Amino acid sequence: MIRLTPVLAVVALTMWSGFAAAATATGPSPHQIIQATADELLEVVRARRPELESNPKALYSVVDEILRPNFDVAYAGRLVMGRYWPRSTPEQRERFVAALYGSLVRRYARGLLEFREDTVNVLPHSGLISLDEDFVTVKTEVKTTDGTQVPVNYRTRWTDGGWKVFDVIIEGLSYVTHYRNLMGEDVRQKGLDSVIEELEQS
Repeated sequence: MIRLTPVLAVVALTMWSGFAAAATATGPSPHQIIQATADELLEVVRARRPELESNPKALYSVVDEILRPNFDVAYAGRLVMGRYWPRSTPEQRERFVAALYGSLVRRYARGLLEFREDTVNVLPHSGLISLDEDFVTVKTEVKTTDGTQVPVNYRTRWTDGGWKVFDVIIEGLSYVTHYRNLMGEDVRQKGLDSVIEELEQS
């Protein structure tokens, strides 16, 4: 099955936090959207921590409700499936996209309860986002518990619904590429349907 590495698990906690705003004439910038999402998530967790710690389903529901509008679920899923996308059926694609996102939400949500302080250093955005840009990368550095500074880039793209996150790159390693490589191994060994079923249960 597709696995979340320890480094990805740590960085997932900061995926939506600490970004400086950058103005754009096409609506909220990626930075503004992510900052608002982070503020809302942390406010909910602070206010409802005891309940969310004892009720995983409520925790997953809260995280899904806040994150889904700002995450390009279908695009990320298609990138991860890669060459298997055109070889799969519409039903398999729909199940895979939903299973991948659901797995990420559950893993992210569990880690979110441990997130208690700002550990992200946002690098300045170089100028304004131009009207013809479809992809914007936000660069940050994440400070881990042992004091190590880890470079993390967030890739967003412009959609009909505004800017949405679809990839995170940690020390040069893209999670989309990482999952796609793992998926290739698993599909060859077990088949696509088995990979989807394992994701749905993770």
